[in-house]
Amino acid sequence: MDTKLILQHVSRHIQLDNAEKDFFVSLLHTKTLKRKEFLLRQGNICKTENFIIKGCLRTYTIDDNGFEHILMFGVEDWWVGDLYSFLTQSPATYFIDALEETEVLQISKDNLDKLYNRVPKFERFFRIMLQNAFIAQQQRIHQNLSFSAEERYLNFLTKHPHLEQRLTQKQVASYLGITPVFLSMLRKKMARK
Repeated sequence: MDTKLILQHVSRHIQLDNAEKDFFVSLLHTKTLKRKEFLLRQGNICKTENFIIKGCLRTYTIDDNGFEHILMFGVEDWWVGDLYSFLTQSPATYFIDALEETEVLQISKDNLDKLYNRVPKFERFFRIMLQNAFIAQQQRIHQNLSFSAEERYLNFLTKHPHLEQRLTQKQVASYLGITPVFLSMLRKKMARK
């Protein structure tokens, strides 16, 4: 199991001694997903929080008309899961699937509780992760309500400069809340500037 990336990620927020690192790593499990394989299906209970070692995932819903609405993408060095389902152990609201072959390190709710008890500084770490996720969600809601489609697209390119090359036009459009045709028109307009 390759734990170098997750340990670097954790060390940005809390410092661990070797025994704490070893205990943390002992609670993790590796899962590999093929392209289009589901990490989570809507209606199932989210049993793990997932740290992406390699690959790209998307979190989305499907409306009554069959349209996908992508809430977020997750790539290397990011956490992904349905937090409400994970914390309450209730049915998930979202689908999460792999857009390319993906490897994640997973921690179950029971193991996370063990980690909090044995290494309390992880409560600080996950509080920081939760705060960052909340801020990102608030910004995304504000942008969807206040920004034009072009502003949302430019913001996406600025925040995630290498992500667009890994996604289809349809996926980017779904994330931005526009049609693929409109995204194509936006790109042409911007290329002329």
